[in-house]
Amino acid sequence: MPVMPGAEPYHHRGGRVGVLLCHGFTGSPQSLRPWAEHLAAAGLSVELPRLPGHGTTWQEMSHTRWEDWYAELDRALAGLRGHCDEVFTAGLSLGGCMALRLAEVHGTGIRGVVVVNPSIANDVPMLALAPLLGLFVSSVRGVAGDIKKEGARELGYSRTPVKAAATLPRLWALTQSELHKVTQPVLAFHSPQDHVVKPTSLRILREKLTGGNLDVVELNDSYHVATLDNDADRIFAGSLEFINANASVPLQGE
Repeated sequence: MPVMPGAEPYHHRGGRVGVLLCHGFTGSPQSLRPWAEHLAAAGLSVELPRLPGHGTTWQEMSHTRWEDWYAELDRALAGLRGHCDEVFTAGLSLGGCMALRLAEVHGTGIRGVVVVNPSIANDVPMLALAPLLGLFVSSVRGVAGDIKKEGARELGYSRTPVKAAATLPRLWALTQSELHKVTQPVLAFHSPQDHVVKPTSLRILREKLTGGNLDVVELNDSYHVATLDNDADRIFAGSLEFINANASVPLQGE
């Protein structure tokens, strides 16, 4: 299946500190490309995979599930760890959920986590009916493109495949149930004016991460896709500062 122009994955081999960037549900690497390039320019090794079923058509995505997306990130992480001494995970929306899940699973193998408007809770009660709904309806209205900045555009699907969405509650429940395993430093960027992810996810993070390892930065001039919005530079600079503060080896390598 041809990939949409601009939705290609991004790879940069830099120094001995690496970052795995995870894009969101029905989105593509395009939403994180400027962030990836900023980190690469600072000397980091960067991996920004295209998740299976993303960046092509929603019909293709309907044949994938969260385990497929997570497995792709896990593969990219293994490659990054083969080159780097320390690795951070970072993600937008559902990508933030999977960045946290990777930290739960890999423990000390992840040095820290950066999330932007992470989605770790079911904000749509009807998702409980998605397996049944999928027998009658193949897609519903999409969630891509929630950006305040004039002229900015997210390369994502206008339709959400119901069968793929039906797999999300399991990922959210699993991630929530093991958040106590996340003892690494976590930096969360949060847009109060988010029309996709409700405040529930951030509230859960605050409730579960009680070890003093969570810092929250408010983004008051951006909507959900803040990495392409008015506060993007704050995310790029803040995440780089966070990585620099928590890495024990030079970002540029020796």
